[in-house]
Amino acid sequence: MAFIALAAFAGLRLGETSGVQVTDVNFLGHSLRVKRQVQRGPGGTVVISPPKYGSERTVFLAPALVEVLSRHVAKHREGTDPRRWLFEGKPGDPPHQNTVGYWWRKTCRDAGVTGFTLHDLRHYYASGLIAQGCDVVTVQRALGHASATVTLKTYSPLWPTAEDRTRKATAALMTETLGRAERSADSLRTKEA
Repeated sequence: MAFIALAAFAGLRLGETSGVQVTDVNFLGHSLRVKRQVQRGPGGTVVISPPKYGSERTVFLAPALVEVLSRHVAKHREGTDPRRWLFEGKPGDPPHQNTVGYWWRKTCRDAGVTGFTLHDLRHYYASGLIAQGCDVVTVQRALGHASATVTLKTYSPLWPTAEDRTRKATAALMTETLGRAERSADSLRTKEA
């Protein structure tokens, strides 16, 4: 569950999620430093490299996600080695793409879910940030995109248009104005009674 939660609520790529070490998580500061990724090497080996496109970054975590990660560490990743992996494949190694792919397919199959990839969780995270009002630069930085242009090419249809913002502002203005007028009318009726 912690692996899926990290992908869905921190927007990490599969290789980045696999490459997290316990000390990358700042449990008290509610943040995660993305420093590396796991890639498939020759002959199915595990290769550790910097994140894609130089996208080292700090991702800010919701308190509930920090709690999920904390419980995961307490249950599965106890120890004092600062370089221990948050998720483990073979003993001492981070999980391999094939292993993670197997876990994902099995989880989806067991849940009766079809048509979703692990990468879709990254899109879920991005669309959630946009729905909550985050600007393009905030989303770009959270996802580790090389530029805001990359973020806009992928997610521009999700941001509200000027028309959407105008409608929302007008609706709020009407609610405030008409609500105030209605309260005044109620006040006058009460005085007359």
